[in-house]
Amino acid sequence: MTLRERLYEPSFTLFRVFSGAMFASHGAQKLLGFFGGTRVSGTKLVTAGALELGGGVLIAVGLFTSIAALIVCGEMAVAYFMAHAPQGFWPIVNHGELAVLYCFTWLFVWTHGPGRWSLDAVIRGRSGGGRR
Repeated sequence: MTLRERLYEPSFTLFRVFSGAMFASHGAQKLLGFFGGTRVSGTKLVTAGALELGGGVLIAVGLFTSIAALIVCGEMAVAYFMAHAPQGFWPIVNHGELAVLYCFTWLFVWTHGPGRWSLDAVIRGRSGGGRR
């Protein structure tokens, strides 16, 4: 087994955990005012904050990972087209690059599945295989 093959599962797990935690921190900013954020009001922003906090935590721990990733992938696509795209076509110009990056990150996680080191794998009793 090559080094790359040995590092595949641990590196995907780190990617999933840290991406989920960073995404959850955006929700914590909106909902709780944590990390220098301001608590938001309004149905759209509260819903976005709840999806980000809840979805990020679920993805980070690997619980209902594929469902959570698909939902927040859609949320990021909607956020991009509602909040950023009206400001211009290019994400670098309209400041939507983070929304686009998260959208494709969650699309990847959805297609990949939770991985071997996740609560989903524990619940299903899997010790082998990295995909859904």
